[in-house]
Amino acid sequence: MNPRFFEAADNEKVQCRLCPHNCLIAPGRFGVCRVRSNRGGTLELPFYGQLSAVAVDPIEKKPLYHFHPGSSILSIGFVGCSFHCPFCQNHHIAHGTSYPTDYVGPQQLVELCEQRGSFGIAYTYSEPIVHLEYVLDTASLARERGLKNVLVSNGYINPEPAEELLELMDAANIDFKSWSDDFYRQEIGGRVEEVKRFLRQACGRTSLEVTTLVIPTKNDSREEIEAIARFLASLSPDIPYHLSAYYPQYKYTIPPTPPSTLHRLAEAARKHLHYVYLGNVGVEETSTSCANCGSLLVRRRGYSVSVKGIEDGRCRECGAPSPITGL
Repeated sequence: MNPRFFEAADNEKVQCRLCPHNCLIAPGRFGVCRVRSNRGGTLELPFYGQLSAVAVDPIEKKPLYHFHPGSSILSIGFVGCSFHCPFCQNHHIAHGTSYPTDYVGPQQLVELCEQRGSFGIAYTYSEPIVHLEYVLDTASLARERGLKNVLVSNGYINPEPAEELLELMDAANIDFKSWSDDFYRQEIGGRVEEVKRFLRQACGRTSLEVTTLVIPTKNDSREEIEAIARFLASLSPDIPYHLSAYYPQYKYTIPPTPPSTLHRLAEAARKHLHYVYLGNVGVEETSTSCANCGSLLVRRRGYSVSVKGIEDGRCRECGAPSPITGL
């Protein structure tokens, strides 16, 4: 458990270099994330290995639709976060550190993964990046044992630690919360350009998918979603893009996202991207079709998944390469 990604500063302060906040932390205080602290002029990780949740989930719950479809993955959560989203769906663990946790060391977690028959570990629920030392330690052991590593994150990380993270991640779903920098700054305490930079860095390095939680009156304009889709398409038109319905949570009382809004925005996004999916829409079908001929590749209804049209990594109908990995 060696703290990393920091520099010593004047007056026993430490400069955390993990994420773009670059917190200057005084002795006895914590950074924005609430889990990285200064003890006697050095960075301390008092929540290293302290897990708030351990469960086996469908991979589609992350959501990842193009990576090992129909499989289940051991999923772990932490406490703390680098953002303060007022609509956070996991605010009980992300916006404080008092939620009960249990210590699970990296070796113990890898063994638990194998005992439960999971093909890998998903670092999810709250923000895993603020616990990067633990994630790297665990992911390295998992890789040695032939297990897969999955990141579910806000993507708020500096370039150097991101390089180490991406070396060990087999798949990732990154939240793209808004095209507006004002939204990032005022609502959640971040900068959209940093998330865009990480997506550029991650594309081609891992099986990348992106999610936007669509919030009425906040980020639900056709222009905004199309701008995000256009940006993703500039990286690769094959990036799966998930438009997820918002429901009132934490400090937000805005009414839920109507399904009609998601369908309208999906139509706009599909002008630029081959694979656009709707989330939090109950048992509505969210299947994958071949981008070349339109034939059905994978059928999904809720978490019920069946592979229909893929053979030897190609579309059974036209022979085009399949976008799905892990079959």
